[in-house]
Amino acid sequence: MTTIIGIDPHKASHTATAINPDLTDVASIRVRSSQHMTSDLLIWAEAWPDRQWAVEGAGGLGHLLAQQLVAAGQDVVDVPATLVARVRLLDSGHGRKTDRIDAKAVAVVAAQRQGLRVVEAEQHDVVLRMLADRRRELTAQRRQVVNRLHRHLRDLVPGGATIHLSAKQASSLLNTVRSVNAVDRERKSIARDLVTDLRRLDKAMVANRDRSREAVASSGTTLTELAGISDVLAAKIIGHVGRVERFKTSAHLASYAGIAPIEVSSGDRVRHRLSRQGNRQLNSAVHLAAHAQAIHPGPGRDYLLRRLAMGDSRPEAMRVLKRQIIKSVYRVMTRDAQRAAFGAVN
Repeated sequence: MTTIIGIDPHKASHTATAINPDLTDVASIRVRSSQHMTSDLLIWAEAWPDRQWAVEGAGGLGHLLAQQLVAAGQDVVDVPATLVARVRLLDSGHGRKTDRIDAKAVAVVAAQRQGLRVVEAEQHDVVLRMLADRRRELTAQRRQVVNRLHRHLRDLVPGGATIHLSAKQASSLLNTVRSVNAVDRERKSIARDLVTDLRRLDKAMVANRDRSREAVASSGTTLTELAGISDVLAAKIIGHVGRVERFKTSAHLASYAGIAPIEVSSGDRVRHRLSRQGNRQLNSAVHLAAHAQAIHPGPGRDYLLRRLAMGDSRPEAMRVLKRQIIKSVYRVMTRDAQRAAFGAVN
């Protein structure tokens, strides 16, 4: 009989509780977060050769431990914190919370719930996701710096600067400013610091784009052959989709991305809108691809114009175009995965 070991992870320590198939406690242990935490847990768990590990939040605080257990050849599943909270409340009736109670609740969820995500060793898609997430952070930082620059330039130069401001344009504007008092001198000094920040961020974004191009090429994907999907968008899509095999159909992938339509009909009028749930970063990548297809001549633009001619509003036509793009993404990623699997066998 399989023994389930639930783990409640924390930054400084991890608590593990083993339960029998009848959900009774067997034993518990608390280990400090250190280089020896995984080996300590494995030594403790030797009493149950037939075991399965369940880690709460294997993508968060429990990420490192879960990956180390997988690397040690262990069977690990990821347990969402929301399910743990429900089990804890139903088990005691008062919602009392301790690390040991939480660890048992994690194990109970794993014992009773089917379909939990199996934790696997990180693959190349994680590299792509990190690059995509880093680019999003850089973009947000750049936007913040540009907004601050606009604020200072507005107070230094009549009319301020153009909306799409570059570091070179900002520097040129500052060279025309003649400070007349201490306030203007300090404002100009801060603006120059912001220009320096802007140049640094622009350089980092160029480096990120180059690394994304290399990582996408190393992945062997053919996503970039689809219209509107650049290396940066391909990295974002692959990084957030992960293993495409976990989606049975393109409809499942569309639902995950928040692209599957939701009916909002009223009376005789049948209407649909896009879901506001799902993976928003994946949704954003597909939206950018759809926008690129809508602008440039090609099958995507032709399809959009046909939908508009049929009476669709532009948002409705864009929704349908995004749905077609996610179908193509699913088809291409599935084909790439099958080719990679065939190459690995041979």
